[in-house]
Amino acid sequence: MAERFRITIAQANPTVGDLSGNADKAFAAWQAGRDAGAGFVAMPEMFVTGYQTQDLVMKPAFVEDARNTIEALATRITDGPALGIGGPLFEAGRLYNAYYVLQDGKVQGIARKHELPNYGVFDEERLYSSGPISGPFAIGPIRIGTPICEDAWHPDVSETMVESGAEVLLIPNGSPYRRHKLDDRMSHMVSRVVENDVPLIYLNMVGGQDDQVFDGGSFALNRGGALAMMLPVFEEALAHVDLTQGPEGWVIEPGQKAVHPGPIEQDYRLMVEAVRDYFAKTGFSKALLGLSGGVDSAIVAAIASDALGPKNVRCVMLPSRYTSDHSLEDAGEAARLLGCRLDTIPIRGAVDAVGEALAPLFEGTTPDIAEENIQSRLRGVMLMALSNKFGEMLLTTGNKSEVAVGYSTIYGDMAGGYNPVKDLYKTRVFETCRWRNQNHRDWMKGPEGTVVPERIITKPPSAELREDQKDEDSLPPYEVLDVILEMLIDGDCSVAECVEAGFDRETVKHIEKLIYISEYKRFQSAPGPRLTGRSFWLDRRYPIANRWRDNS
Repeated sequence: MAERFRITIAQANPTVGDLSGNADKAFAAWQAGRDAGAGFVAMPEMFVTGYQTQDLVMKPAFVEDARNTIEALATRITDGPALGIGGPLFEAGRLYNAYYVLQDGKVQGIARKHELPNYGVFDEERLYSSGPISGPFAIGPIRIGTPICEDAWHPDVSETMVESGAEVLLIPNGSPYRRHKLDDRMSHMVSRVVENDVPLIYLNMVGGQDDQVFDGGSFALNRGGALAMMLPVFEEALAHVDLTQGPEGWVIEPGQKAVHPGPIEQDYRLMVEAVRDYFAKTGFSKALLGLSGGVDSAIVAAIASDALGPKNVRCVMLPSRYTSDHSLEDAGEAARLLGCRLDTIPIRGAVDAVGEALAPLFEGTTPDIAEENIQSRLRGVMLMALSNKFGEMLLTTGNKSEVAVGYSTIYGDMAGGYNPVKDLYKTRVFETCRWRNQNHRDWMKGPEGTVVPERIITKPPSAELREDQKDEDSLPPYEVLDVILEMLIDGDCSVAECVEAGFDRETVKHIEKLIYISEYKRFQSAPGPRLTGRSFWLDRRYPIANRWRDNS
């Protein structure tokens, strides 16, 4: 009779710093694996601390607390399968990103991460030491190699583990989402399988942590790269992966093969989950936002409603003398369609009062952006007052196009605690609105059907800070602007390359200037979920004081 072995993998959502809560989640997964007859239960990378911890993991008391939590968890792992769980290890004066195997009431073995990512949102070389490549863990009849996350993107780690006797590779990950990243993961993991002729299990965590959302999508591959199992994205899941030993070694039996949605839906799901987890993990349950009658605030209201439920979202319309009747009507319709509360607070009197106070100093000057921004800043004051009074987190609504060129008011419409659309260009905002109007999923707490009125999507965008103002008075059409921004920011292209692509050089230079001089605004902006590989914060770190310009 062929030898069989079951590995239970937990695609779970930890909370950074909730050591006991994360340990309890791991224990619950272990119990489920035990009850299902598993020989090994696996949790993701750094699960006991949550991920990413950033500099929190450099605090000795935190690392000691994490180690004590792991050792206490080990005492609960008796009379059943082994448990693998990620956590920090301080050893001989060095800090490691490690993976612990617990069994029979104690820590039976530890693997240390060898390859430390130091790009994009990762700076693990600053936090951790590179550990030696570990041999496999012998658990029952099988030997399991555990390259930790980045380790599996480098051929030598997996090769060394297999040469040391690993018969299957299990990759514990804390791999955050970026658009189309699954293709990259799959390509690298197929390579590891083909190179080493062993099956592979890729286990990723889920859940939001500040600007990053871990999207799950765990999978298993057999020899040759054949897909044996695929879990859904963005959902906690427990899967039992069964292996059978045949003439050529272990083979993963076919299991669930979830179909992943397209990029527009994945982006939208990510923004919803980011808001949901950011609120839950920071202790908030209710949101508010300024609902202007424009497309950005409308989609943020939809995201918040889908994340928290419409009854937990307060929309506020703050009309000035320049607010059109259409905007008032559109904001009211958007709130009605979502089922959110809508309050209206006119700011004309407050604007006049501030103008009167400043009049002696402004005398003899021509009205300009200073007067325009008073309106936006007073809206920020009103919204933050509501946030303070009622304990509702203020969401900001600036899209990536506006954040890139500084088409926003610092201490005004930039005020707030989180920005769901910070990494979503304006043209994708329009696409996302149309997608949400046509689609509804079980994970959405908002209503079915149209939630962004059609007129909001089709009317010319305007900040409405002066008479007959349109965004295109100051910026190229978004269809042009976004392509230039994607080239300059996401593609790191030169001005010359943008011109070669057919764009006017003067326009490109103007956009480049706006990007650089807006750096100080982004430095003070609210966090928001990462959708691309060049989001504003850890992916793209530029100096504020910077005189260099590209004259190519």
